[in-house]
Amino acid sequence: MSPSLATTSAAAASDLTRPLAVAITGGIGAGKSEALGAFARHGAATVSSDEIVHRLLRDDEEVRNALVERLGEGIVGEDDEIDRSRVAAVVFTDRAELAWLEELLHPRVTREYLLWREQLAAGHDPPRLCVTEVPLLYEAGGELRFDAVVVVTAPAEQRAARTSVADDGRQTRLLPDEEKVQRADFAYVNDGSLDELDEFVATVVHELSRRP
Repeated sequence: MSPSLATTSAAAASDLTRPLAVAITGGIGAGKSEALGAFARHGAATVSSDEIVHRLLRDDEEVRNALVERLGEGIVGEDDEIDRSRVAAVVFTDRAELAWLEELLHPRVTREYLLWREQLAAGHDPPRLCVTEVPLLYEAGGELRFDAVVVVTAPAEQRAARTSVADDGRQTRLLPDEEKVQRADFAYVNDGSLDELDEFVATVVHELSRRP
């Protein structure tokens, strides 16, 4: 077999085994994490952007050094780890600092979940679906990296009841739910039980599993 044919065959095989990439997005307190857990229960490989950020803050020296240089030693906790709550107290009251932090973290988060997807595809018996929770998916223009997008919404009073985080202005930076729903492949109003959310996810998994 010639090198060109071998390369083509390898690419075709990789494409056949590549997990379908799904993004979950939605507003604060909508239930994205619960939806991600439901996808995991139905056999999908899952990862959240928040998990990746935790890992970057803990393990990436370049990220740690940049944060301390920019925001000061006060963001380091007694355990010598970056204290996310202290970082949040600074950046969510200063849009310039928040923009800086997002510029620092977003490319790294994206690189991490794309690498994760490549590793899944290269592994033995890759999953049919891999699902990533991405809160700022549309805002950052990340939807083109996915085969399908699931938007989870909820009434404002229920979102507020589900989160202990005070209104720090983040919600106003997000696209309206109506626009996200219009652009998404699947949408769910998460105003019921976890069993109902699980049923919705099961339906999405079934439909995506039928895609060629």
